[in-house]
Amino acid sequence: MSRQVDIPSLVEQARAGRPRAVARLISMVEDAHPALREVMAALAPHTGHAHVIGVTGSPGVGKSTSTNALVTALRQRDLRVGVLAVDPSSPFSGGALLGDRIRMSDHVLDPQVYIRSMASRGHLGGLSWTTPQALRVLDAAGCDVVLVETVGVGQSEVEVVGLADTTIVLLAPGMGDGIQAAKAGILEIGDVFVVNKADRDGADNTVRDIRHMISLGDRTEAGLWRPPVLKTVAHRHEGVDEVVEAFDKHVAWMTDRGVLRQRRLKRATDEIESIVIKNLRERMGDLRGDHGMEALAAAVVDGRSDPYAAADQVIGDLT
Repeated sequence: MSRQVDIPSLVEQARAGRPRAVARLISMVEDAHPALREVMAALAPHTGHAHVIGVTGSPGVGKSTSTNALVTALRQRDLRVGVLAVDPSSPFSGGALLGDRIRMSDHVLDPQVYIRSMASRGHLGGLSWTTPQALRVLDAAGCDVVLVETVGVGQSEVEVVGLADTTIVLLAPGMGDGIQAAKAGILEIGDVFVVNKADRDGADNTVRDIRHMISLGDRTEAGLWRPPVLKTVAHRHEGVDEVVEAFDKHVAWMTDRGVLRQRRLKRATDEIESIVIKNLRERMGDLRGDHGMEALAAAVVDGRSDPYAAADQVIGDLT
């Protein structure tokens, strides 16, 4: 029998900045704890303040090193920072495989920084399906900025744009990232482009390629945000302050035009939809257990019904 959780006390401890309480709440999110609805209801009045920054890019561009450098720059501004580093899942335990906290060890003892590795658990798009709820925990816990570092799976990693207020796309010279950006929809999701490892040969060419691709799109129209293309050497913390300044400019631009609220409304809509679909799938699982789905499938195979009619019947049973 599970131990009863004092949700109001746990939320109050998290808001007071106690890491164990924050960790417990995120674990409840990941485990889909029976009290999760109560947790979200308790957190709701305290959310909506954190600036959510998505950090994405292909493997090898230095996402974790860049995230570590960004945390340092943000802490120099006396901001409280949360980091959700979404890792590939272990095929054995289902847990986070890489543990990006190892690369962010500079901030382990800083009480104003909370770093959490989350397993993707097979979820496509570079994130975990529980990431939005984990974000709410860090937001309610008083984080001024939350950095969400995606898995690093290449062209499919565009889901972060629906989760972040600002999305930074990291690239590196010598990796074909100019072509990657042109063909993978990366140009559409990036609010700030950063060519990391800029001390390598070809960095200026990569910057030029990205700027050229941006100039060919519709993001040069008057009134639209024109993404800056910056250079960094993250492991030496070079150029990172300019990236943080670009974040400030982007937030100011979004706030002035009402874009920030629109993005957050879209994020909440997607989150609600995700929860609805998850609940429907669970109920469909119950229907499978009653052999109802099997009978419908047999009717389709035998030509006595069609998939649309079967789907309508499932929806009717669920509602």
